[in-house]
Amino acid sequence: MIYILLGLPGAGKGTQGELLSRKLGIPKISTGDILREAVKKGTPLGLKAKEAMDRGELVSDDIVIGIVKEKLQSDDCSRGCILDGFPRNIPQAEELDRIDGNVFAIYINVPEEEVIKRLCARRVCPSCGALYNLITNPPRDDEKCDRCGTPLIQRDDDKEEVIRERIRVYREKTEPIINYYRERGKLVEVDGHGSINEVFSRLEAAL
Repeated sequence: MIYILLGLPGAGKGTQGELLSRKLGIPKISTGDILREAVKKGTPLGLKAKEAMDRGELVSDDIVIGIVKEKLQSDDCSRGCILDGFPRNIPQAEELDRIDGNVFAIYINVPEEEVIKRLCARRVCPSCGALYNLITNPPRDDEKCDRCGTPLIQRDDDKEEVIRERIRVYREKTEPIINYYRERGKLVEVDGHGSINEVFSRLEAAL
């Protein structure tokens, strides 16, 4: 089974995906993490992805589909996986059905203003990659990494103007996927309010 996580940027898909991954014993694949790694290394693919990400746009279908296809064919996905960040539009969803039709979607529903507040508070350590949130998971020492002491930074794609553009693009391109899977009887909706554990309990009950 391939599980798909849907919801606005900042709805908690990554966190809930990690919990579901441990529960089911299958890997979580974040296309965002893969693309950011390519950006950090400055590969040709990464440079193209960075241009789109800095503008708050979605990375092209060709780049994302190529990454996902390769990963789905790897040995660690032989028992299934959890996709976070793919598919992002109807053509990608249709392509995934052609690759593997055994798909089920989980929609984590959180209001727009709440996710903007969450994302603007995110910080990352540029040295070791540790993630923090100034509201829900703050560092102990004034925006310095608990692990290595490096000053934390706000990613360009976590700034409000970029977040609002990401949401606009999401509404236009990605939100129709919710109905795509709902019409096929392959979607559950989970209330994304509350603590991480509260949301995961609802997710487990829904599944």
